[in-house]
Amino acid sequence: MTLDEIRAAAEQGDAAAQYSLGVMYANGRGVSQDDSEAVKWFHKAAEQGMAQAQYSLGVMYANGRGVSQDDSEAVKWFRKAAEQGMAQAQFNLGVMYADGECVLQDYAEAVTWYSKAAEQGIAQAQFNLGTMYLNGRGVRQDDAEAVTWFHKAAEQGIAQAQSDLGLMYDLGRGVRQDKAEAVKWFRKAAEQGRAEAQYGLGVMYTRGRGVTQNDAEAVKWFRKAAEQGHAEAQYSLGVMYANGRGVAQDDSEAVKWFRKAAEQGMAQAQFNLGVMYADGLGGPQDYVRAHMWLSLAASRLSGEDATASAGFRDSIAGRMTPQQIAEAQRLAREWKPRTWEELQGSGASPR
Repeated sequence: MTLDEIRAAAEQGDAAAQYSLGVMYANGRGVSQDDSEAVKWFHKAAEQGMAQAQYSLGVMYANGRGVSQDDSEAVKWFRKAAEQGMAQAQFNLGVMYADGECVLQDYAEAVTWYSKAAEQGIAQAQFNLGTMYLNGRGVRQDDAEAVTWFHKAAEQGIAQAQSDLGLMYDLGRGVRQDKAEAVKWFRKAAEQGRAEAQYGLGVMYTRGRGVTQNDAEAVKWFRKAAEQGHAEAQYSLGVMYANGRGVAQDDSEAVKWFRKAAEQGMAQAQFNLGVMYADGLGGPQDYVRAHMWLSLAASRLSGEDATASAGFRDSIAGRMTPQQIAEAQRLAREWKPRTWEELQGSGASPR
C-alpha cells in the first residue's frame, strides 16, 4: 500500500493502518519523523484493541515521546497488551512491578508477568525470572528453577545469565557441580564483556578448575575485569603482580591495582596496600598511609584477619610520631569508598 492508501484506510478507522501510520511517524519512514503524530495514530489503534498499538503507546508514555512522560499511562497500556498475550508488554509490566514503577511494588505480580513472557521465549524475562527464583522474591526460593531459567536465557545469549549459570555450576547450586560447565559459561559471558564472568574465569585459571591451570590466562582475564572496575579482579591482579605469577613481578603495578580495589572498599586490598606502604614496596615507605589503610582493613575484616591487620598497624605505630599517628587516624576517619566512575573521573591524587 502507498502512503496515501495507508492514510486513507487509517482515517476510515482501519486499526492495522492506524498502527502502521504510527510506526511510520515514530521512525520517520516515508514521512517526516513526528512523535506526536505517532502517538495520535497508536492511540486510535490501541483504543480498538490492537495489542501491538497498545504496547507501542505504552512505550511512548514510558519514554515521554510525543506525550508527557507518564508511567501510570504506560502501565495502563502495557497491561492491556499483556492481557492479550503480548510477550514484550508482559515483560515490561513485570519490570514495573518488580521495581515499583508507578505501581505498588509486588514481586509476586512481577513473577506472574515474567513467567508469561518467559514462556513465550523473551530472553530477558527468562533471566529475570531465574533471578526471582534465586533470591526467593515473589516465589519460593528454588535454585533448580533458577538454573532452568538461567539456562534458557543463556542459550539465547544473555551475558548475565551465562555468568550466573557459570556460578551455579561452579558452586553446584541447583545443578550437579561441574567445573568444566562453569568455565564454558563464564567464557561465553566473559567474551561478551561481563566483568564478573571475566573475574570468575580468571579464578578458574589460577586454580586449574575445569581448565588447565594457566597463570598467564588468569592475568589476561583479571585485567579485563579490573579495567572495568571489578574490585576483586583488581585485587587479584595485584596479587599476580606482587608474586610474579603469569606476569613479570612488579611491586609498583601491584600497588596500583591494590589501591584501585582498596579505594572501592575491598578490605583485603586495603590490608595488602597498607603492608606495601609499610615495607616501601612499589613506592616510597609511608607509615602514615600504611597505618591508615591497615586501620580501615581492620575495621572491615573479621576474625583472625582483623586481628592481624590491627596488630600490624600497632607495630607500625611504634615507629611513628604522635603527629603522624594523628594524621593517619584523621585520614582513616575521613576516608569514604569511591565508585569506579568516581575514581576514573575525579583526577584525585592516590591515597
